[in-house]
Formats: sequence, structure tokens, C-alpha cells
Amino acid sequence: MFPASKWYIPGIVDADYLVLGSGLAGLYFALRASAHGRVIVVSKRELTDNNTQHAQGGVAGVLGANDTAEQHIEDTLRVGDGLCAREAVEICVRQGPEHILYLANQIGVAFDRDKNGEFNLGREGGHNMRRIAHVHDMTGAAIHNALLETVRGYGDSITLLPNHMAVDLLTTAKYGGPNAVFGAYVFDQATGEVKTITARAVIIATGGAGRVYFYTSNPDVATGDGVAMAYRVGARVANMEFFQFHPTILYHPAAKSFLISEALRGEGGVLRLRDGSAFMGRYHEMKDLASRDVVARAIDAELKRTGDAHVVLDMTHLPGDFLVERFPNIHRRCMELGIDMRTTPIPVVPAAHYSCGGVMVDGNGRTSVRNLYAIGEASMTGLHGACRLASNSLLEALVYAARAAEDVRSASVNRPLQVAPWYAGDATVTDEAVVVSHTWDEIRRLMWNYVGIVRSDKRLERAARRMQMIREEIREYYWNFQVNGDLLELRNIALVADLIIESARRRPESRGLHFNLDHPAHEQRLAKDTVLSRGDGPAV
Repeated sequence: MFPASKWYIPGIVDADYLVLGSGLAGLYFALRASAHGRVIVVSKRELTDNNTQHAQGGVAGVLGANDTAEQHIEDTLRVGDGLCAREAVEICVRQGPEHILYLANQIGVAFDRDKNGEFNLGREGGHNMRRIAHVHDMTGAAIHNALLETVRGYGDSITLLPNHMAVDLLTTAKYGGPNAVFGAYVFDQATGEVKTITARAVIIATGGAGRVYFYTSNPDVATGDGVAMAYRVGARVANMEFFQFHPTILYHPAAKSFLISEALRGEGGVLRLRDGSAFMGRYHEMKDLASRDVVARAIDAELKRTGDAHVVLDMTHLPGDFLVERFPNIHRRCMELGIDMRTTPIPVVPAAHYSCGGVMVDGNGRTSVRNLYAIGEASMTGLHGACRLASNSLLEALVYAARAAEDVRSASVNRPLQVAPWYAGDATVTDEAVVVSHTWDEIRRLMWNYVGIVRSDKRLERAARRMQMIREEIREYYWNFQVNGDLLELRNIALVADLIIESARRRPESRGLHFNLDHPAHEQRLAKDTVLSRGDGPAV
């Protein structure tokens, strides 16, 4: 499995950089950092099981002749509703285009272009200009596949470990020194072995946590593992209450978590009730191109008012040939389910999509724990504030992965002379897997019902009380039975749910993605990040 070389020590695998996660952020970091160190990339399922593969819309960047960085910055700040860190916005907007061009010119990503060879830029909700570089409606997959092919050609400098899941981070604090990370225990899901991997720095690139909610656009792997692991070793996490619900997920019993890209509305799609009436004009001056928090809440309100199970996205007024060419993947999937968007409006509902909170980092991806970095959706850079501007996520992943890959050169840690291997103690193999599946289901339903698009003080209090009991049950179960992938994910998702609940309780106002019926207005005193660290507050 591991290359025979001077960096292989019996019982311990050693590298310069250990990357947890194989999405865009993880692979782009590995590519850049391999120029000055040996990299191990851990992926808990296959290397293509990540949120990046599901990203349809594209990556935002100032690439058009009529666009400016100042306009992109202003759009990001406006949608972020008073909580964006301007420095992070400036970094991403101004440095982003060079990385998009790198993907196009060096990695070979075939972005859509016009007849003159210029980027064929799209527009999405919250943007006042066309600035979304895309590959039809499969941008994430196109970028990720090209990056993966490139990384696979790097030989021993980048080792890829699919079907491996990090259990916990290794810290010097447990050996009597100051708190610094020097590796992780990693569970081999094929063999059941827990390996010890040490490194000068660990980079959390584990993606989002959409599976904490019952309805989500995220794949099954999105269980917030990186946030949970970082929190357990004392890293600060921030703004977990700001979970973005995508307004348009395909409503069909056979369509598991299939996203209907915001780009459809960017090209003129209109949201309608089932009776055919358009409704977004009643909620925002930008109508169907309002930001995601506005559109998701509007749909939620209309569904509650009418009792309907879904609304529809109407594309039938646009040329059919254009729709098939621009959105081939969405067209193909809809047709498989008997929906021809050229002639029939698409049934859609909101679902959990993106975590704007995460492990708090500085401008180079450093967390509050030495030699621990976080990039991509698992991080909280300050770019998104209280609500993410569409297609700024891939932008952030690229920029901060590159900055972390440069900064990590200076990482150094005094690893203990003797590193304790994983010890299972008296843990036995469970014969009650139903406990895990039942608890998982309970958490996701609780979060959807009490901590979803619209919240209230009473709902949050109920959620907090129940989550305390659930986490106590999980702790007891965890220490009694041998680890497996399902149990590790349950442990992580329960902690992430608790962090979301506690963060929401600490924000008695409505701002961006967080809407509380008991506190519908902004509070100026709360125009700041919600920061949590281990031992801070009764719920976590």
C-alpha cells in the first residue's frame, strides 16, 4: 500500500503533509505542496466521492471585460449580510482568476467558451454580472477529474489512500507538550486496521456536513468529519449556525439528492407555484435571482401557506436546443425520470446544501492549533459571512488551498519519540448495527424539523436537550464497540449537529441563513462571528 522508501517506519507511516479529503481543496493543495514535500491524501470512500463532483454551477471569477474585482467584492459582501471578513473577500476575488486560468491552461479543464475563445460566463443568484466559469452543468466533476488525473501522475510524491477514514488527530498535548498536531489515526475500511500516520502538518479538507439534515443535496460522505476532529483537539470553529439550503433540489421519489443548478435561474428560469403563478417578486427586487437564503425561505413560506409538496422551476419559455446544450446533465437526469424541462416545469424543493461555518482559519488556512490547517468547505475563512454567494465555494477552495500549500513549508513539530499506536482496549464487535442507523436517522430528522430553514427559540431548546441525550448514548456506545465507518460518522455528525444548535442559540437575531421567528430583525451587537472551542458552553 505504501511505497518502500526512507520515509516508511515500521508501524508508522510518515509524510510531510497529511491531507484529509480528496475533493478540490485537498487535491489542489496536494498538487501545489508536492513541490516541496511528500503528501498523503486520505479519502474515506472512493477518490471521487466528494461534494466537488456534485458541483454543477461553476467557479466565480472576474474574467469578463465588463466586470471588476470591486463589483465581485460588493456582491459577496452584500449577500454575506454584514459578516464577511473583507480581507478574505479581497484575497479570494483578486487571486481567484489566476487559479481558474491555471486550471484551464495547465490542468486542461475545458471550460465553456464562446466562438472567440473567451470564457462563456454564466450568472447566478446574488451576482450582478456574468462571472461564473463553467463546464456545461458539470463543472465540479470536470475540474476534479482533471485534477485527479494530474495528481495520479506524481508518483511517490503524492500517495492516494481511498477507503481510509481519519478517526482522530494526533496531538503533542497528549504527550505533555504544547498543543500541536502531528498526524492522525486512520481507519482502513477494507481491513479494519487503524493505522498511525504522522506528518509535519495535517490539512483538513473533508468538505461539508449536509448529511446532518434529513433532506440534502450532499453525497453520503458529507458528515462534517473534519470539523468534529478539529474541535475535539481544541481548534476554534465559527458560524456553524449559517447552513445554506439550496432552493432547488429535484422533487421526485427516485431522484436522491439531485441538484437543479442555480444557473438555470441565471439563464432566465422562473419559480412558480403549482398553479403557475410566479411568486419571487413578492419577496425580493431581484426576484428569482435573489440570494439563496431569500429564495429558500420564500419557497418554504409558500409551501407552508399552500400545503403543496413542491414548487416548480419553469424553463419552458427558453429555446429547447439551448437548454439541452447548456444543461446536458440536468436534462438527461430529468428525462430519465420522465420530466422534459423543454416542455414541463421541474418540481423542486429546498434542501441542506453548504456549511458557511467551519474550522476557523487565518488568511493562509491556519487553525488555532499549531500545524493544523483547514481548507474548502470544512473551513471558515470569513469569505461567506452569513450567506455564501453562489459559486464562491470552488473559488475559495482553490485560493486557500494554494495559500496553505505555500504557508505549510514552515511547519515543524517535535514528534514524540514513541508514538502510541491505536488501542481498542476491551471493545468488542457490535451485533446491534440498528442502534447506529436509528440514531443517525433521529439526528437528521431532529435537525430538519427544529434547526432548518426557519427556527425558533423553543425549537432550538428542544433540539439542544435531545442532542445532549443522543451524544451521551453515542459516547457510551463508541467506547464499548470497535470502530467502523458508520460509527465514526455518527460520532462526528452528532457533534456537528450540537455545534450548529449551540451556535444558533447564541444568535438571537435573524441574519443571512439564520432566521429565528422569535428574533426576526438584525441586532447590531451580533454583527460578529459565533466562535466555539472545546469546553465552551454547556451544549458542546
